[in-house]
Amino acid sequence: MADSRNSVRAVLFDLDGTLADTAPDMAGALAALCEERQLEPLPYAQVRPVVSHGSRGLVRLSFGDSLTDDEMTVLCERFLVHYQHRLAEQTSLFEGMHTVLEALEVRSMPWGIVTNKPGWLTEPLIRTLGLESLSGCVISGDTVSQRKPDPLPLTHAAEALRIEPKDCLYVGDAERDIVAGNAAGMKTLVALYGYIDGHEQPEHWGADGTVKTPEEILEWLN
Repeated sequence: MADSRNSVRAVLFDLDGTLADTAPDMAGALAALCEERQLEPLPYAQVRPVVSHGSRGLVRLSFGDSLTDDEMTVLCERFLVHYQHRLAEQTSLFEGMHTVLEALEVRSMPWGIVTNKPGWLTEPLIRTLGLESLSGCVISGDTVSQRKPDPLPLTHAAEALRIEPKDCLYVGDAERDIVAGNAAGMKTLVALYGYIDGHEQPEHWGADGTVKTPEEILEWLN
């Protein structure tokens, strides 16, 4: 394991639930959509674990599993409109993540972002968080032809950083993150501090390890 960790030359992060705590604004957008449709908004504690599943997961949480494809499309589009209007009102990096990014900079270890969030939302959010000039690459859900759990976004990120996938670590809080990272040949860590529902079993996702705080990423690398 020590040799495997020592070979890491770059770190890639999922965005929602790993790098940044976007749940307050995502939950706010869902509440606005519910109110628009005369539906009682769900408690934040119920919404937070589902945020990493994106607009479809959140819409399904509030409106149920019996939606037609057309209904799902309309509701997701309206959700994203509401979310765009409040993109970074309460969003911030997770506590301790600034320390991690600063430590990577001191080590001259490049890092990047790989998310399924579409670029028209990812790019302004990254700018607002002040990460645009710090991140070595930003791969959004529409940057390449496939999204996670396909490994293509991750291999594309490694290529952008000019680092072999086997020398990259990918940190994410959803099973598809670990599936994608493993398929790309990367080391993988589960961010347990992220948006993981109680019924999920991250210990069975096949990751190289788990972290309870962002700082533990540095401990794992060490």
